Amino acid sequence: MVGRNEPCPCGSGKRYKDCHGKLAVPPEKVAFVIAGTQKGGTTALASYLYEHPEIGMPTVKEVHFFDTEEHFATDEVDYARYHAYFKPATRKRLLGDATPIYMYWEAAPQRIQHYNPAMKLIMLLRNPVTRAYSHWNMERERQRDLLPFEQAIRTEAERCREALPLQHRRYSYVDRGFYSEQIRRIWRHFPVEQTLVLKSEELQRTPDAALAKITDFLGVARFPPVEPRNVHARPYQSPMSAEARDYLREIFAPEVRELEQMFGWDCAAWLT
Repeated sequence: MVGRNEPCPCGSGKRYKDCHGKLAVPPEKVAFVIAGTQKGGTTALASYLYEHPEIGMPTVKEVHFFDTEEHFATDEVDYARYHAYFKPATRKRLLGDATPIYMYWEAAPQRIQHYNPAMKLIMLLRNPVTRAYSHWNMERERQRDLLPFEQAIRTEAERCREALPLQHRRYSYVDRGFYSEQIRRIWRHFPVEQTLVLKSEELQRTPDAALAKITDFLGVARFPPVEPRNVHARPYQSPMSAEARDYLREIFAPEVRELEQMFGWDCAAWLT
């Protein structure tokens, strides 16, 4: 990373401490969130951003402020509870929060908009078929879901009713994969220009290019060359069954085509 007396990466010719490393006024609000999706590479992205000299990240990876109902039980929201997570990072240019459930949690975008209308939101979208299996595998490993995967996804709607009127945090393996609706909900509260949506594969396969898009979007210096990272990857006891994969491909086919239209992507590999 850049030392305080080394040239600033922005190209100004100044020492870093006299340029982008100099902060006259600490930021008053969090400037960006990594809002989704769970099991989509958000932990890897956060690990890069924790190392950026201009970015301050919280003391925990996932703050879960805007999806915690008790914080919004009254009209007077105590944002000091939120800012407390960032106190060690207040001498940075930008503060960022990496809580991937924000994209999925229905009330979160409006709450974020009320907090900071200028907030920038980053979403990494993973193949919803493999995302669902990875999500279930995490819950299985934590012994929080004892059902086999195919049974879990086929009974998901029934099991998730226990959380109504909220979303289910644990069993929403399939529901979280309908990204287009979640992104449109965000766009109802934020201009498209304040959002950045990337495929998870971009960060995994070409991290330099993906991080360049992200730092340019945030308005900070680019990273030096980096190596791909695979953070919090969990072993699988067995591969997904062909029956479960076919079931999910059929469910997600219209959604994948919708994403292709929204972003001009080619997502054929997600369904083959």
